Amino acid sequence: MSKSQQKNKESNTPYKKDDELLVNIEDISVNGEGIGHVDGYTIFVKDTVPGDLVKVKIIKAKKTYGYGRLMEIEKESEDRVKPLCAVARQCGGCQIQHLSYEKQLLFKQNHVKNCLERIGGIEDAEKYMEPIIGMENPYFYRNKAQFPVAEGKDGSVNVGFYAGRSHSIIPADNCYIQAKENGEIIKLVKEWMNENRVKAYDEKYQSGIVRHIMTRVGFVTKEVMVCIVINSTNLNDKLSKALVDKLSKVNNIASIMLNFNTDNTNVILGQKVQVLYGNGYLSDYIGDIQYHISPLSFYQVNPVQTKKLYDTVLEYAFDDDNKDKVVWDLYCGIGTISLFLAKKAKMVYGVEIVPEAIDDARNNAKLNDIYNVQFFCGAAEEVVPSKYEMSGGAISADIVVVDPPRKGCDEKLLSTIALMKPERIVYVSCDPSSLARDLKWLLANGYEIKKVRTCDQFCHTIHVESVVKLESVNN
Repeated sequence: MSKSQQKNKESNTPYKKDDELLVNIEDISVNGEGIGHVDGYTIFVKDTVPGDLVKVKIIKAKKTYGYGRLMEIEKESEDRVKPLCAVARQCGGCQIQHLSYEKQLLFKQNHVKNCLERIGGIEDAEKYMEPIIGMENPYFYRNKAQFPVAEGKDGSVNVGFYAGRSHSIIPADNCYIQAKENGEIIKLVKEWMNENRVKAYDEKYQSGIVRHIMTRVGFVTKEVMVCIVINSTNLNDKLSKALVDKLSKVNNIASIMLNFNTDNTNVILGQKVQVLYGNGYLSDYIGDIQYHISPLSFYQVNPVQTKKLYDTVLEYAFDDDNKDKVVWDLYCGIGTISLFLAKKAKMVYGVEIVPEAIDDARNNAKLNDIYNVQFFCGAAEEVVPSKYEMSGGAISADIVVVDPPRKGCDEKLLSTIALMKPERIVYVSCDPSSLARDLKWLLANGYEIKKVRTCDQFCHTIHVESVVKLESVNN
């Protein structure tokens, strides 16, 4: 027995905080940490990849597992790559940029498979899974960024991203997964703040003005939207004009806005928006469909992969050119999937809880001369059951598409979907765990899986998007 094990015999843990160990990294966790074992004790180590031999210091010790800080890489894995970003290790955004892209895709495919089997109880899930959809160039793909702003110790303005599991800002004027235009925008906002003595927000004392810089960039149109989130209910005309004068220098600037958020909260955006310049929305395309996107509305962040994702949804929803199908699109956002579906459906009904998104969805339908769609505002788990009950069970659907938030679908909604007896369900998910849970319910209530496809919407992060095709066993 080692000295560390003797010292910790009473607490029944083989190792203690600050112990240093040599660890072979054998696997990778769902959170992106490397996993190794020493004498049967499991150790999670951030910034490592399978195949690394590393020296680590224990920072937290539990009975059967612990967390270690990477101190030194004794031998690098052949799958390790040098991140393009100089602050990738400190920043909490790209958890696996140090892993080769090929292995990132394999990790995500396996993560979905393991969730389907472990949580969903689906035997041999791999037989349903098509190859993951990766990117040819997995950099500079995000069309939306939200940069926190804070005052540095020297009084300077810090703009960047939060370090992992903290609200400490890692200054970064450039990001390799965000749009390249953001570097200029950050520079200009900093200049405006310094020239006009505008203070950054202080979370501790809830003082200061500028909380976040939010940007959107049109992939096709190249239009740029900038929204400054402030800890105030207004901004005087002089400061507003100075901000517009500064940001109007940005190429293709389409909209400059203020968002007011005075709450002591981690929620980035408040509910009130003031347009200082432009139309108050961003215009962009996915395929041949044009969208107007307001700052409060959800819109997929990776336009290249979104087109591939939506093409997969269409493929899974429709077998041929039969256009007599009635489709319900639940959690429809600004109508992105709904308008794609409308090209092949008789009628599409979309449901979304965010009023601004529903406004955008209706406007986007008109913008594209699509009239076989109707949108309802409200929570899907409330709207759909209510309409079904009010109709006396008359409402039905040939196809249901769901694209819920990370928490997945409410069981009441799943029950109503089953009562509507769609011949096909297409489930779009950004969280493999809640997806697997909901699939387990659907499989127990009359449906079977036909296909599963993962799509790398969030390169260099641990997140992954999936699409599942289910059919009624009674068809």
